[in-house]
Amino acid sequence: MSDSDGMDDVVDGGLRQSLMIGSRIAETLARRRQESQRHEEHASTQAAHEANARLAAERSAARAALAPVDKEQWWDKAQPRDITTAYTAAESWKDHDPAALAASEKIRQEVFNRYGIDTRDVGTDAAYLESGIQTITTERARHEALQRSQEETRAAAAEHEKAMALLAASRIEELRAQAAVLAPEMERHEVPVEYLANPELAAALQMAREAKTPAAIEAADATVKERLFLIGKDGVNGPDIDQLRKETAESVNGAGKQHFEDLGFVRAAKEMHETKLLAEAGFTGSERTPMEQRYEQAEKELFTRMESVGREIEDRVTGHDSSRLKNQGLKAESASAAGYGSAEHLGKFADSLESTGANEAQVRGRLAAARSEGTHPSAAVASGKAVTKARKSRTGASVGAERGKGGLSR
Repeated sequence: MSDSDGMDDVVDGGLRQSLMIGSRIAETLARRRQESQRHEEHASTQAAHEANARLAAERSAARAALAPVDKEQWWDKAQPRDITTAYTAAESWKDHDPAALAASEKIRQEVFNRYGIDTRDVGTDAAYLESGIQTITTERARHEALQRSQEETRAAAAEHEKAMALLAASRIEELRAQAAVLAPEMERHEVPVEYLANPELAAALQMAREAKTPAAIEAADATVKERLFLIGKDGVNGPDIDQLRKETAESVNGAGKQHFEDLGFVRAAKEMHETKLLAEAGFTGSERTPMEQRYEQAEKELFTRMESVGREIEDRVTGHDSSRLKNQGLKAESASAAGYGSAEHLGKFADSLESTGANEAQVRGRLAAARSEGTHPSAAVASGKAVTKARKSRTGASVGAERGKGGLSR
C-alpha cells in the first residue's frame, strides 16, 4: 500500500510539472502572438500614415499646379506644355478634390474658347491635347506675324506715298519759280511748264535767257528746238535704260547688260540715240559741232567705255591682272599700227588675246572696240587732249538719209 502511494506521488509530481511547463509554453506563445499582433498593427498604422502623408503631398502639389488656372494672365502666356500639365493634374484629382473638379471645368472652358478643343473628347490622352494646342498656337502666331507684316508694309507704303507727294509738291513749286524766271523764253518757244522737268531743256532755256549776241542767241534757240523735238520723241524723262540697251545691242556688237551698269556708257548710248533721232529729223547741229561730229564723239566714248568696262569685268571674273592683257594688246597694236583695222591686224590681235587666256566673250568685246574706229584706240584717246579739227558737215537731210545700220555714215 505504501509502495502504491509513492508511485502516485511521483506520477502526480510529474503531471504537475508537465502542466506547469505546458502552461509556461502556452503563456510564451500567447505573448508572442500578442507581440506579433502589436507589431502588425504598428506596421499597418505606419504604412497608413506614410500613405496618407504621400497622398497629402501629392494633393498639395496638384493644388499648386492648378492654382494659376483661374488667372487670365496665366492663360495669356501659358504654353501648350503648361496647359497639358494642369489638365492632367485636374483630371487625376477631380474625383477626390473639389478644387481639382473646379479647375477641370475652368480648363475645359478656356481650352474650348481659346483653341476650339473640347477636353471631354480628349479623355486621358494629354499628348493629343498638347499637340492640338501647339498646332493651333503655331498657326495663329504665323497668321498674326503675316498681319503685322502687311500692316507694316501698308504703313511704309503710306509713308512713302506721303513723302513722294511732298517731293512732288516741292518740285512743282520749284518748277513754278523756275518758270517765272524763264517766262519770256518759254513763251517765245511755247514751252509748257511741265517740260522744265527735263534738265537739258531747262539748261537750254537758261542759256537762251543769258545769250547776248546774235550768234549766241541763235545757238541757244537751236538747242531749245532740239530739246523740244527729243521730248516729243522720248517724253520729258527721256529714253529709259531698257530702250537704250535694246537699241545699242542692235547696232553695237558686244554691248551687253553689264555695260549699262556704267554711267559713262549709258550717257554715251543716250547721246548716240538722241543724235541719231536729230539727224533723221534734219537737224544739222552747229558750225563748230555738226551733227555727224557729235555722233562720232558719242560713238568713240561708247567704245572707250565698253573697253574699260570689259577690262573691269574680266578682272573680276578671271581674277587675272589685266595689265598682262593690256601689255600684250599694246604690243600687237604697235606692231600693226600701219594696217590697223584690217582683217590681218584683227586676226593677229585676236590671237594675241587668246594666248593670254582671255575667253571668247572677252575677245569679242576687245575686237568690237578695235573695229569701231579707223585709228588706233590709244591714238583716239590721246587725240582728245588736242583740239579736234571739225570735219566738214553735210546737211541734216543727207546725214539722215546716208546713215548705216550702226548709226550715221561717215
